Amino acid sequence: MAAATASMLTQTFWLRHRPAPFSLDSVPDLHNQQDLVDLLSDQVLELIETGLQTPIVLIDGRAGSGKSTLADLLQRKLFKEGESLPRVIHMDDLYLGWNGLQAGVDYLQRFILGPMSRREGASWQEFDWASLREGEAPERTGAWREFRGGTPLIIEGCGSLGRASAEVANIAVWLEVDENLRHERWLAREGGNDHWAQWAAQELEFYAREKSAELATIFGN
Repeated sequence: MAAATASMLTQTFWLRHRPAPFSLDSVPDLHNQQDLVDLLSDQVLELIETGLQTPIVLIDGRAGSGKSTLADLLQRKLFKEGESLPRVIHMDDLYLGWNGLQAGVDYLQRFILGPMSRREGASWQEFDWASLREGEAPERTGAWREFRGGTPLIIEGCGSLGRASAEVANIAVWLEVDENLRHERWLAREGGNDHWAQWAAQELEFYAREKSAELATIFGN
């Protein structure tokens, strides 16, 4: 029962320390991106100063909105300003193939955020995209990872921000970027339009159901 009580107290602490919403409405450029990184870093460090050892930051937005770039910049900034290297988890490592957005969301909650909310260590197996074979059901065959807390946790990727994950997050970021720019980034990253429509359909379904943008405490573009 002591563990359960500690978990409840911790969750209440998280909810009370979620910062008020903030919005960056100007056109995206390097300066504005750095402003967002600085803001997030300041909020994470403030949470640490209050005694929270593992602030949880969720970064969501549609494909090509700059989530992984923002997570990398924030990790570097916090490492420079703080005392330890924050842990970054990419939803790309949790999805179960190109049709696996929801499977990745469920896996995140069950094996990472659920245990963390109970003050337990998280242990999970990544998805190895190189193992995908046409006509075969995808399976998790990637490396096993662990996280025991003690440093900030940054989770980025489509589907990272939903109603369940928002309950345990300290900071929730939604990135809104023009579709043409997102598509350009997709083409540069993936080399073609394969899976663009397939993935977009899963995004639309998830965000329509979860109202992710409405759950965000910070908006960026």
